[in-house]
Amino acid sequence: MPGENLTRDEARERAALLSVDGYEVSLDLRSAVGEHKGAGPRTFRSVTTVRFRCAEPGASSFADLIAPSVTAVSLNGRDLDPGQVFDGSRILLEDLAADNELVVDAQCAYSRTGEGMHRFVDPEDGEVYLYTQYEPADSRRVFATFEQPDLKAPHRFEVRAPEDWTVWSNGAGERSDGVWRFAETKPIPTYITCVVAGPYHYVTDSYERVFEDGTRLEIPLGAMCRKGLAPHFDADDVFLVTKQGLDFFHDHFDYPYPFGKYDQAFVPEYNLGAMENPGMVTFREEFIFRGKVTRASYEGRANVILHEMAHMWFGDLVTMEWWDDLWLKESFADFMGAFSLVGATRFTDGWITFANRRKAWAYRADQLPSTHPITADIRDLQDAKLNFDGITYAKGASVLKQLVAYVGQDAFLEGARRYFKRHAYGNTRLGDLLSVLEETSGRDMGVWARAWLQTAGVNSLTPQVLLDTRGRIDELAIVQEAAESHPELRPHRVAVGLYRRTDDGALERYAQAETDVDGARTVVAELAGADAPELVLVNDDDLTYCKTRFDETSLAALRRGLGDLTDPLARALCWSALWNMTRDALLPAREFIGLVMEFAGRESDIGVLQMLHAWAESAAVHYTAPERKEEAGRLLAEGASALLHAAEAGSEHQLAWARFFAHVAAAPADFELLTSLLDGTVTVPGLEVDQELRWAFLEPLAAHGVADEKTLDEELARDDTASGRRHHVRCLAARPSAAVKAQCWAQVVESDALSNALVEATISGFAQSSQRELLAPYTEKYFAAIERVWAGRSIQIGMDVVRGLFPAFQDSQATLDATDAWLAAHGDAAPALRRLVLEARDDLARALRGQRCDAAAG
Repeated sequence: MPGENLTRDEARERAALLSVDGYEVSLDLRSAVGEHKGAGPRTFRSVTTVRFRCAEPGASSFADLIAPSVTAVSLNGRDLDPGQVFDGSRILLEDLAADNELVVDAQCAYSRTGEGMHRFVDPEDGEVYLYTQYEPADSRRVFATFEQPDLKAPHRFEVRAPEDWTVWSNGAGERSDGVWRFAETKPIPTYITCVVAGPYHYVTDSYERVFEDGTRLEIPLGAMCRKGLAPHFDADDVFLVTKQGLDFFHDHFDYPYPFGKYDQAFVPEYNLGAMENPGMVTFREEFIFRGKVTRASYEGRANVILHEMAHMWFGDLVTMEWWDDLWLKESFADFMGAFSLVGATRFTDGWITFANRRKAWAYRADQLPSTHPITADIRDLQDAKLNFDGITYAKGASVLKQLVAYVGQDAFLEGARRYFKRHAYGNTRLGDLLSVLEETSGRDMGVWARAWLQTAGVNSLTPQVLLDTRGRIDELAIVQEAAESHPELRPHRVAVGLYRRTDDGALERYAQAETDVDGARTVVAELAGADAPELVLVNDDDLTYCKTRFDETSLAALRRGLGDLTDPLARALCWSALWNMTRDALLPAREFIGLVMEFAGRESDIGVLQMLHAWAESAAVHYTAPERKEEAGRLLAEGASALLHAAEAGSEHQLAWARFFAHVAAAPADFELLTSLLDGTVTVPGLEVDQELRWAFLEPLAAHGVADEKTLDEELARDDTASGRRHHVRCLAARPSAAVKAQCWAQVVESDALSNALVEATISGFAQSSQRELLAPYTEKYFAAIERVWAGRSIQIGMDVVRGLFPAFQDSQATLDATDAWLAAHGDAAPALRRLVLEARDDLARALRGQRCDAAAG
């Protein structure tokens, strides 16, 4: 039988044959504590009883299980030989009856990679914490399953755990006779079942709602984290956003939350942002802030809370049939996260963050050679894992925003309501959604879907302005272009804004028109006769998904006074457009850096400011001509230092400039300032150098050889926590030493002893842009190792290594040639591995084009 990588064809064949009636899963997690004896992995007992029907009695199929060993397998009361039917990832099931009962008794392994049943030992107090993470197909690491999204079934869990632990699952649970038993779930796919267990700090609240017909809904709320993080846990804010979200979705979806309780667990060493397990949502614990953070961090957390909540309807209640239609949950959750953030919480500027941050992710992904339609061709589970990407999330959400503009908000939401009621607890495909939207909008959704969902690539929209003899607009047209590789021109609903200076010097909008762009050139007749603009913004209000371009007059206006734009969304859109031009080698990196240094100090939106910091650093590191990199770094460090001192004392802008200064510090004077801020001999009024900021200052000091191992060990002694140890590992890996780099390489590439969180921290410290010469020997080693790493490690760790260790800082034609040589010689490598290398190659080629553009600017 094939291995772990389930294919779409296999899943379709199994779904046509089998229907699952229910799971009963019994886990014994008492082995999680105490001394572990033996050379093999630490394991726990898992006993699964699954009842299912077979449409063709006498046929054969298989169940999924990844486990070190299987003790016993019984099918319809007949004992099977585990050695004959279990191959390490599948259990062969032959001669099936019309109605079947499968019982599997296995020893499953605790995970250190965040996949399956993850086990974490808190270094602060020695406590053990467990949680599960399954998407797309890792519940089979915990119990025997039919691991595909269209075989939904009720699940009932019981768990034995240490006496002083609490255990949670999707349903409400209680302990009796030393066993935690949980209420049976609604029919759900296996990948959103969940178990969380350990001595977690747990806070409770409740949500109540009375509907118009008088019915009352009460939802018990819970939120939890490790005991060590309890002093930092602002559960009140988590509950506030949760209640606001539940109100919003009840107002708009007309379908009460269907899964009983609503627990939210912030768990250690999580390898995703969060996961929408119904009744038991899990988040990475970095959303609990140990130090001062900006409003953007709280907004980001609120957005993720609401994103996962939207999944309770889009994904959990109604689930895609196969991973091709992953967008039916992720695109909707990404859009609804921003939509509800603006409509229900204090973060009313959420669309600015969406335009500036989420869409930047989509624009990058959509220009990679691996770009794909939103409805993707997902052949197998490895494809599925890689498609949790900027296309499926952010482009899909952007396209849904365009859809709302296209059909109208009321028609869109009414379509969602019908979709939930029609397909509750079932599985859907693209056509199921389009049919309800056609009903509610009266529009032909097939044309829209073909253009937006079934083609790849991003279009660019550029204004053309012709003036008459009086200086008024004679004609304003929008030119649409597409890349040669993806030539599709799409219909766009856009708002075109005209901006000019007021008497007080502000750059403000004085006219706007909404229009449908279709084809290569569209005339905006409504704006004929308007006064001549200084700036034309062709995607004003960010209604569509496109790369915004400027005519020469508009570009000149931005160069003179981008900071004079008073509307924060318009400003964010202009910054995003300029960054896309930099990445496309249409604007020299030095010019982009100059604009950031000139105008970022006036940026009011903290999320936009922090994105500008990231872009400016990337421009200096990747897109600046080699002979100018040192100068670019110096300009950023000097500007960041000046704006740190000029920022309002104690403000979040001051904190953002302090963190950015640490990122770009490159000269002895910079290191002296960071050292003085750490030891307190120098202070910046209002800047509190808390523990998280201390680690942020120490990393550049370590990377430039200013902070040695003794200094870093002393800092760990101040902060000997799980978070502190991750920071410590990253800083140690950052040191400019050949021996250090060799050790890091061995720990990550040659060994699997590190947990996923420490692999991530080691890779982050290893790859320093200031250490190009030191890292040069690892280019050849990288290409020699990645196929072996991909074959021998979990998909998640394989992705982290292949992406994180690609020699991006060896930005030369020689590295590009080495990448092409590997691709040419490994045409038969795993498609997912080739995709990762192709993406890294494209980023490198883009960087080299940007460097040539910067060099040509003189």
